[in-house]
Amino acid sequence: MSFSKAVELLQLARMASGYAGVSLSEIEREFGCVRRTAQRMTEALVRVFPDTEDYMDGENHKRWRVPRRKVAEFFAPTADEVAALELAGTALERQGLTREAGQLRSLRETINMLLPDKRRPGLEADEEALLEAMGHAARPGPQPVSDPRIDGAIAQALKGPFVLEIAYRGRQDSEAKIRRIEPYGLLLGARRYLVGRDVARGDKVMRHYRVEDIETAQVTDDWFARDEDFDLDAYANRAFGVFQSEAEYGEVVWKFTPRAAPHAARFRFHPLQTSETLEDGSLVVRFTASGLLEMCWHLYAWGDQVDVLEPPALADLVKGYRRSDFPGLP
Repeated sequence: MSFSKAVELLQLARMASGYAGVSLSEIEREFGCVRRTAQRMTEALVRVFPDTEDYMDGENHKRWRVPRRKVAEFFAPTADEVAALELAGTALERQGLTREAGQLRSLRETINMLLPDKRRPGLEADEEALLEAMGHAARPGPQPVSDPRIDGAIAQALKGPFVLEIAYRGRQDSEAKIRRIEPYGLLLGARRYLVGRDVARGDKVMRHYRVEDIETAQVTDDWFARDEDFDLDAYANRAFGVFQSEAEYGEVVWKFTPRAAPHAARFRFHPLQTSETLEDGSLVVRFTASGLLEMCWHLYAWGDQVDVLEPPALADLVKGYRRSDFPGLP
């Protein structure tokens, strides 16, 4: 058997180790082969894995299933994959998502526990070396504070979905007020914002609640039906940062100087942006969003190396604050 055929057989075994197993049609689609080739592959599967079972499903299609314990050792995680779990947990922790970080680390421990004994020592040694090599990566600067109890309540409410009762202190509030929120998701950035609807207001407006200003959070027993038309990614794409404003929403056009253009070309200012390099080497970036103040904060770091072409309101905000003495670019 050639190396490529062995790899395909292992891939087939992995497919067949699922609860429903695998059918000839699925093999044809996965490997781009004809029916006769798919049949030969199932014959090879049975030869290599004698415990392979075959049965007829509810639609009278024959399926093959390999007991998962027979193929598990072939697909044990690599040191890179296990190290990536640890690094992802650290990144989530630094973002204030301590609950999710704990779940990732619990998954990592479960994986290690399920590994065959003979694989574990070598994997742990390789993982330790990788983490040591990658352990110099850190995210400096201000980080949002977090409370594991509040994070846990938000996560539970989102999964329900259940109405979340929070004690929240808005910017204009002298003390926290009780609000009942239908939660729809989290926006992550310099600060974390809970996106949801205020039950008492009775409207469909999505509002943002700074997670660090939620003093208490309690999951209620009140289930609610999520708006099926709401898409968190599409909603987030309507803003430059996290601030949403229908009045500000519109086309944004920035023109970076030839000096700054190569640097700006390596930035993604917005997920749906378009870019155009002009003959003089300058770069024009276009996208549609709101959040002029957050744009100002970012544009300030570029000094006089960027011009705001649209919208005029944003051009007015940055006018007079475009410094020429910054020694570096963002």
